Amino acid sequence: MPTPPAAATVDAPHAALVDGVVAWFATARRDLPWRSPDRTPWGVLVSEVMLQQTPVARVEPAWRAWLERWPTPADLAAASTADVLRAWDRLGYPRRALRLQECARVVVERHGGEVPDDEAALRALPGVGEYTAAAVRAFAFGRRSVVVDTNVRRVLARTVGGVALPAPSPTAAERTVATAVVPERAADAAAWAAAAMELGALVCTARAPRCGACPVGGRCAWRAAGFPADAHAHRRRAQAWHGTDRQCRGRLMAVLRAAPAAVAREVLDAELGAPAEDPQVTRCVAGLVEDGLVEQTAAGAYRLPVD
Repeated sequence: MPTPPAAATVDAPHAALVDGVVAWFATARRDLPWRSPDRTPWGVLVSEVMLQQTPVARVEPAWRAWLERWPTPADLAAASTADVLRAWDRLGYPRRALRLQECARVVVERHGGEVPDDEAALRALPGVGEYTAAAVRAFAFGRRSVVVDTNVRRVLARTVGGVALPAPSPTAAERTVATAVVPERAADAAAWAAAAMELGALVCTARAPRCGACPVGGRCAWRAAGFPADAHAHRRRAQAWHGTDRQCRGRLMAVLRAAPAAVAREVLDAELGAPAEDPQVTRCVAGLVEDGLVEQTAAGAYRLPVD
C-alpha cells in the first residue's frame, strides 16, 4: 500500500496538540444550533455566511429566525429580495444576504435543492470561497478538509509557530502548517476543525488570551518562548467606524428596511441628520444601488429591491 502524502499525516507533536484540543472541546464546546445532531447542510452553510465578521451572540437568534422562515434553499430562492434584506437586518454588509439568496437559487437549479459536498461544486456557488467550502464539508458532511479561519490561524501561530499573532494576511507557510496538522481520518479532521476554532474563540483570543485555561498550554511554542510581542503590530490598524461610509451605508439600509414605501432623497438626508445633498450620503446611496441593495424609482425616491 502506498505511503500517504506527508500533508495527510499528523506527526507526534501535532497529534498531541490535536488530541488535547479535541478532548477539551468535548466538554467546553458551546451549544450552538448549527452544531446540533439535526442540523442540515443548508443550516451549516447559512451559519458560515452569517458568522463572517459577526459575533455568535448576534448570529444565533438571526440564524434561528432565518431557518424557521426559509428552512431549505428552495424556500430562500423563492423569497422576495426585500424580505431577505429586512431579515438580514444588521448582520454586516447586506450584500452577503443577496449572495446567499443567489447561492440558494444555484443550489436549486444545479443540485436539486441539496447543498453539494464536493469541494469544486461548493466553490462554484455564489459567495462561497475556500474557507466556507472547507467548513461546510467538515461541519455538514464530516469530510476531511483544511478549515482555516482567523481563530485557527491564531491557535496555530501560537502553538506551532511561537508567535503572538499571525501575519495580517494568510501565507503559504501557514497553509502548509495547517494542512500538516489536520488528522488523516475524516471524523478526526472535522473534530479538530471545530475544536481549534472554539479554542481560538473562547481561550486563545487575540487581545486577552486565557493561557491559564488552555488545554495545550504545555505544548504552546509561544508560551515556551516567553510570550514574545506581536512582530506585525505596526502593520495592524484599528478600523474606524463613526463617520465612515460603512456606518453611513448601514444607517441608510436601516431607514429603508423600516420604510413602508420608497423614501425621497431629502428624507434620507434628514433621517441621517445630514445637510441636503450631502456628498457622503450621495456616495453611499450610489454604492448601495450599484450593489443591488437599493433601487431608485422613476420619481427619484429610494427603496429596497422589488422582485
